[in-house]
Amino acid sequence: MNPQRVERIRSLLTEALNPVSLEVADDSHKHAGHAGARGGQGHFGVDIVSEAFAGKLPLARHRLVYAALGEMMQTDIHALSIRARTPDEAV
Repeated sequence: MNPQRVERIRSLLTEALNPVSLEVADDSHKHAGHAGARGGQGHFGVDIVSEAFAGKLPLARHRLVYAALGEMMQTDIHALSIRARTPDEAV
């Protein structure tokens, strides 16, 4: 596990999307030996609830998450599982 990466992901998503709820999981240990893991990149899961997703289809929501993470998608993240919902959907 890499707590610095998790905190950086949390920070970037919080700054860009002002979430009501945000969970970030480092699942890299589940992928030991995988090509991305050997390169030093990690596998992460994000469960995020934000008004920023209102009126957007799932692909657009994922793009917002990718944009918020910026360069980390190239340098630190090999795989990212995203659950992106509005506050109304999270009830």
